[in-house]
Amino acid sequence: MRSEYTVTQVNAYIKNMFSQDFLLKAITVKGEVSNCKYHSSGHIYFTIKDTGGSIACVMFQGDRNRGGLKFRMQEGQQVKVSGSIDVYERDGKYQLYARQIELDGAGALYERFEELKKRLMESGMFAGEYKQPIPHYISKLGVVTAPTGAAVRDIINVATRRNPHIQIILYPAIVQGDQAASSIVTGIETLARAQVDVIIVGRGGGSIEDLWAFNEEVVAQAIFDCPVPIISAVGHETDTTIADYVADRRAPTPSAAAELAVFEYRRFLQDVDDYKVTLEKEMERKLRLLKMLESQYTESLRLLSPSGRIRDRLIRLDQYQDELNHLMNEKITLLRHQLEVDIERMKGLSPLDRLKGGYSYIADSQGNNIRSIKGIKENDELSVYISDGVIKATVDSVEKRVY
Repeated sequence: MRSEYTVTQVNAYIKNMFSQDFLLKAITVKGEVSNCKYHSSGHIYFTIKDTGGSIACVMFQGDRNRGGLKFRMQEGQQVKVSGSIDVYERDGKYQLYARQIELDGAGALYERFEELKKRLMESGMFAGEYKQPIPHYISKLGVVTAPTGAAVRDIINVATRRNPHIQIILYPAIVQGDQAASSIVTGIETLARAQVDVIIVGRGGGSIEDLWAFNEEVVAQAIFDCPVPIISAVGHETDTTIADYVADRRAPTPSAAAELAVFEYRRFLQDVDDYKVTLEKEMERKLRLLKMLESQYTESLRLLSPSGRIRDRLIRLDQYQDELNHLMNEKITLLRHQLEVDIERMKGLSPLDRLKGGYSYIADSQGNNIRSIKGIKENDELSVYISDGVIKATVDSVEKRVY
């Protein structure tokens, strides 16, 4: 009868075989880092691989604290891992328990990544002046990603929650493997021809090998040449690909990409209502201002109209005529008064009035008034003017007297 063993017994037996192998007790393995995860417990879980295979590894926090790791491991690094290989009995899997990890140069994929990144940066494909702005309001969203998986579900859920009226066009691309790069390029070109407003290109997280299609130059060139704005959403927040540098906008996750691309419809309706209230208030203010200006212009036209100005001139002409008549009457009255004064003054100087008072006026033969005896001789003829006539007389004698 064949012997029968439990799974636990088999795993324990294999573990014992590993523990008795002197080579596996202290071994150094070279390879490329992949699937590296820093656990909250302080342990590090990762895989090292080469072209022919891979092996799971773990470094416990105690070994880290004792100086077993002096750098932060990243995807694609070439490392030398020293430790022991043993069996994890619960899962029946063997793994390398690392006590010392040293850098052994950059991994092949990491070197390719850095070389392409440098070359594309120098060509200007990462330059900000080539970035297209993401439209604020869109109605048609294009998505290039795998048709199944968390990424597409997250994008659809977030996009439809923000705007239930959004139209989503999915191009089911291959996002991992040898055919992934050409599939992604075809998806970008197809959605651009479909005249979508924004394209999200991405996938969920993974190792550097899983995400490598988004580090291919053909994908970078397709993103750069696309006339439609592209949001890159590859992997998790800590993952960075060439597509992230070339895209018009980079999102840390597919969900965040959907939030960047799709506006919130309820907020949009609230904004429209707010704008409506603001517009109505501004229109009312503008109408009040226009009515006030209308009143001002009406009054100005009334004052500046020809008929109004003619009426004003006629009224002013009547006022000027009344004022002129008043001034003329005042002037005539003043002149009449002055004339009466002058008449009275002339009356006081009139010879006739003197003659009426008993005085007489004596003139020689030439009519000159005689006021002195000088020049008067005997037998000169004189005329004596009195109030009621003239007396002709001849000089008998002239006598001089002093008064």
